[in-house]
Amino acid sequence: MKMQLAEIAKALDTTCEGDDQTIITSVAFDSRKITEGGLFVPLDGERDGHDFVNSAISNGASATLWKKDHPNKPDNIAVLEVDDPLTAMQTLAHYYLRKVNPTVVGITGSNGKTTTKDMCAAVLSKRFNVHKTQANFNNDIGVPMTILEMKPNTEILVLEMGMDRPGQLHHLSELTHPDVCVITMIGEAHIEFFGSRDKIADAKMEITDFLREDGEFIYNGDEPLLVERAQKLDQVKSTFGFKDNDTVYATSFKSYKHHATFTVNDSEQNFSIPMIGKHNVSNAMAALSVGRHFGESDEEIAASLSDFTPTANRMEWEKGDVGEDIMSDVYNSNPTAVRAVLTSFGQIVMPRGGRRIAVLGDMLELGEASAALHAGLRDSLDPQVINEVYLYGTEMKNLYDALQDKYDAANLHYYPVDRMEHMINDLKNDIKPDDIVVLKGSHGMHLEKVVDRLR
Repeated sequence: MKMQLAEIAKALDTTCEGDDQTIITSVAFDSRKITEGGLFVPLDGERDGHDFVNSAISNGASATLWKKDHPNKPDNIAVLEVDDPLTAMQTLAHYYLRKVNPTVVGITGSNGKTTTKDMCAAVLSKRFNVHKTQANFNNDIGVPMTILEMKPNTEILVLEMGMDRPGQLHHLSELTHPDVCVITMIGEAHIEFFGSRDKIADAKMEITDFLREDGEFIYNGDEPLLVERAQKLDQVKSTFGFKDNDTVYATSFKSYKHHATFTVNDSEQNFSIPMIGKHNVSNAMAALSVGRHFGESDEEIAASLSDFTPTANRMEWEKGDVGEDIMSDVYNSNPTAVRAVLTSFGQIVMPRGGRRIAVLGDMLELGEASAALHAGLRDSLDPQVINEVYLYGTEMKNLYDALQDKYDAANLHYYPVDRMEHMINDLKNDIKPDDIVVLKGSHGMHLEKVVDRLR
């Protein structure tokens, strides 16, 4: 990004108090991340962002947005007064997006959107200048920040779009006007706020509200809720999945400890991804569909998928301190994601014998259905496949109770939230070199601390 303050002020329909010829090269809402030539955006959070303007100035900020009538307006930095700094940042992002004018790929879904975003960016980067969402910057703040961080030569912008309430994806779709929309799947994530999968599907479909008329909607064809809603769209549609009525479907797939392989119905190409599990094969087929939209050959797409780098803490393999293999997937969690991970974990071939050990933390934000959804994971745990289970958190007590008649007491362990240290010690005393361990839980459960101690 490189714009004069005069241009920014015009885009925001305001005036600049200070040198409007100043060149702005970046935007940040965290005063600690401001650099020389930066525009500071004071947002409301646990603290009022305006309180950090002096920190931003000391770190090199050249200008700041400022809410009208907010006291203590600084006089030692250029100021642009606006009604609301967040809305102004979104308006500036929309302006900059139109100025750079990349093709926009918008990706959402209850699970798999970050992985699919990374896969799509890897596939498209072979031919195009691509900018993608970093980490999970996928909300009302993260999406405009991602836009404002892209370089002027960006040809394709790959945006992850999340939501936790109705109307959020409608707003992000209006902000970005996607050329391609992708929905990976519908699960139970945020069901606390929506009440049903039907309402979650309605909210996810909002990503298509401003899909361009000549755009394409790519979605999971194995999800009836999406198939039903997609019929209302006039744009080009294509599906991916595992059923033979999908546009692209897997004709075979195998999951190994560090990778998965698959083939599809309409290609002789063999595909491999550095991740395991059927659900990640599904994400790869979404990326395959996006690559084809932009004219990539299957050979090019296969090469890109084989060595792409997934976002941290998503099914990463670590080596434990006694030689065990540890699969860390502690970034987020919900029932669909846990079932997928447990299925994939159970499919891994164990050439040296050993045990499969699962460490599961609470799945957060499940509302009134939380107890039943935690207990419902019972069907995904088989003592002959996953030999030992460690459960951590208040809600996991429901699964512990549900597994009493399925697992021997010696192979089923439960720890409340104040007993993490006890669980870590028990794990360290229990794990043998030939075992493999999976850890899965919502980020708020901080199972990454367990991973760090086992490494």
